[in-house]
Amino acid sequence: MPPASPSDSELARRARSGEVGALGLLLARHQAGMRAVALSLLGHGPDVDDVLQDAALVALRRIGGLRDPAAAGPWLRMIVRNACRMRLRAPVTVPFTDDLTPGGPTPEQVMEEHALRDWVWHAIDELSPPLRMAVMLRHFSGITSYEQIAAACEVPVGTVRSRLSQARAKLAGTLLATATLAHDDAASLTAASGREARETLAAAERGAMAEVAAERWSPRFEIVGGQGERGGYDLALRGMDDDLDAGVRQRFLHAVAGRDLVIWEMDLISPPDDPAHCPPAVAWLMRLREGRVDRLRLFHGV
Repeated sequence: MPPASPSDSELARRARSGEVGALGLLLARHQAGMRAVALSLLGHGPDVDDVLQDAALVALRRIGGLRDPAAAGPWLRMIVRNACRMRLRAPVTVPFTDDLTPGGPTPEQVMEEHALRDWVWHAIDELSPPLRMAVMLRHFSGITSYEQIAAACEVPVGTVRSRLSQARAKLAGTLLATATLAHDDAASLTAASGREARETLAAAERGAMAEVAAERWSPRFEIVGGQGERGGYDLALRGMDDDLDAGVRQRFLHAVAGRDLVIWEMDLISPPDDPAHCPPAVAWLMRLREGRVDRLRLFHGV
């Protein structure tokens, strides 16, 4: 006799405690009912799929606050109903932003608190590099405004909005499709990247930055500096040495690490006798190829 399928209540409790896949199973089980709600409010059209994608992301972020696990089905349908009403009120398509869940936790908090981060990071890693960088900056770094992201990625603000909208749709679909698969440990990846950032800064201060570059940067390495200057190894190493000679120090704050895109956020500490020497912070936006950095963009914000 085959084992009984887990109840909604059991799946919801497992999802709240962070079991990867439990929420995906809940979403799959109730997808027909969620779609029926969307159709009743929006009619047939592309908005229905958009709302279901939005609802999947909202459910991911709010599963920890579900008080009655047995009411998971009505809770999911309520999320769809609210998303439909928001879409009917909105003059344009609702973007993938925190506005869908006012007062709710950030995506990073959800992943840390409910251990769903590996599942989500797998979905993020399935995005194209331009979409992935926009999502990583918008939701996991200190570079969050459309204007800042546009400047960091060297694209128009409208392109940023489009990329985030595309990412929202693709993320929801991937989350549903991959809920039961095993995923890499995103926490370990981020922790390792943070250690590498600290090691890099320490190496620079003891005059060993060239050795780090030879080991961790691609032979095709290129850098785009904070003022838009472009070059290779020589420009990067000279810039680091010049800053150190001037008394500027970098202090690691935060890492965001994906499969082949990495963000390091640093405080910039000016010398005591020249407190306005440099901007207060810098982000290292890195693209990896075969595990080595092949492009580094230094971004000071706007």
